[in-house]
Amino acid sequence: MITGELKNKIDGIWDIFWSSGMTNPLTVIEQITYLMFIKILDDNELRKESNAAALDMPVVDPIFDEAHQDCRWKNFCNFESAEMFKTMTERVFPFIKTELQAGKDTAFAKYMKDAIFLVPTANVLDRVVSVINSLDLDNKDIMGDVYEYLLSQIAQSGKNGQFRTPRHIINMMVELMKPNLDDIVCDPAMGTAGFLYGIASYISEHYKSDLMKTSNKKHYNTTMFSGFDTDYTMLRIGAMNMLLHNVEAPNISYQDSLSANNNHREEYSLIMSNPPFTGSLDKDTISKDLDALAHTRKTELLFMALFLKSLKIGGRCASIVPDGVLFGSSKAHKALRKELVENNRLEAVISMPSGVFKPYAGVSTAIVIFTKTGGGGTDNVWFYDMKADGFSLDDKRSPIEQSDIPDIIQRFSNLDAEAERERTEQSFFVSKEEIAENDYDLSINKYKKTEYVAVEYPPTEDIIAELDSLNEQVMKEMAELKEMLKK
Repeated sequence: MITGELKNKIDGIWDIFWSSGMTNPLTVIEQITYLMFIKILDDNELRKESNAAALDMPVVDPIFDEAHQDCRWKNFCNFESAEMFKTMTERVFPFIKTELQAGKDTAFAKYMKDAIFLVPTANVLDRVVSVINSLDLDNKDIMGDVYEYLLSQIAQSGKNGQFRTPRHIINMMVELMKPNLDDIVCDPAMGTAGFLYGIASYISEHYKSDLMKTSNKKHYNTTMFSGFDTDYTMLRIGAMNMLLHNVEAPNISYQDSLSANNNHREEYSLIMSNPPFTGSLDKDTISKDLDALAHTRKTELLFMALFLKSLKIGGRCASIVPDGVLFGSSKAHKALRKELVENNRLEAVISMPSGVFKPYAGVSTAIVIFTKTGGGGTDNVWFYDMKADGFSLDDKRSPIEQSDIPDIIQRFSNLDAEAERERTEQSFFVSKEEIAENDYDLSINKYKKTEYVAVEYPPTEDIIAELDSLNEQVMKEMAELKEMLKK
């Protein structure tokens, strides 16, 4: 989430594009993303060169060879505007499209080949490059943050746009799930690959030495991560994000995850996702096994069914769902919740405040965490009522001190200590039997108890006496005011 000076500079880039006549917001976002990617790519190379120089060693697998030094941001950003524009269109963009991973069967190579450079003039490019040059892009997740912010601008201007899960929510969910190098991970509705590169960052940080082993590095680069989407812009940006996190060849594919064309079943050990809400599909397009589990056209229910089908036995899932999934009264809603509770191990339901996805949506959501067992295992379900996530819950989403996220992570990591918590507290357990008795309702308000504090008021005669006294005072002061007006 971006604020302050960075926000103002991104607004400036947006204004440069729009004043030049580029009025399609998604096109603007894509062009900004390409330029930021090119800048971060060279920043990564500069870091590698600095580390190699400190060790008096050559750079291993340099991104830019001698023939492509003019494609480096540090060099072409100093060119005159006309020369910069010519270099970008004839050298730099063709390099990242076709040469950067030439001959490699990777998602980046596959989806970048259709990318088009649409910055209209040398002057526009010069001005945008100048602003990007002033940004601190050392944080690899900055592209996702900027993308999230730009999409929020689309939502505020009344245009349709996809929305990205805020990075602090992704990071919290990753911390809850604690992925490891044995995992095979998937997000069937990946968008910009926020969950995938959140997991990649976690693995890079917690398994740094293990990643030096050839077999682990190969798994991390090729077989660990899968993501699907039906938007080529998302696929391109997702592939760029993963490459910036040093995941060279993830399985990022164009696919309607809910259709019969998706035959990925019982493959994954970890699914993390924020699938589309409130969508409704043509029943003829829905995969038959999903329809059998959740006879509905609602995408939020079908994706939950998909997660159950896609996980291996023992596989884990953390997904964001709209609150309706938790308490909906339709046959499909109840059947899906019963499947989670009775035939698998439902572990946690974390209720989030409705402002988490503002300004693009005000829908109330929750995080559902479960393990696929195929044979039950639910004993008690942990509920948590998140009230604050570190940002204001209005459209501005300004940083605030209050955040329940550290408490959620700490408590989920030590659930044994939660056993004696009362229903009046922010987190507590509910037994499987009680949930079953309540039609498998998973909304926290069904089980949370409110503690009422008795308030004692003065006797009625005392209140009346005080009112009489106040009336006398008012009449006295009115009389004094009238006397003053006569003078």
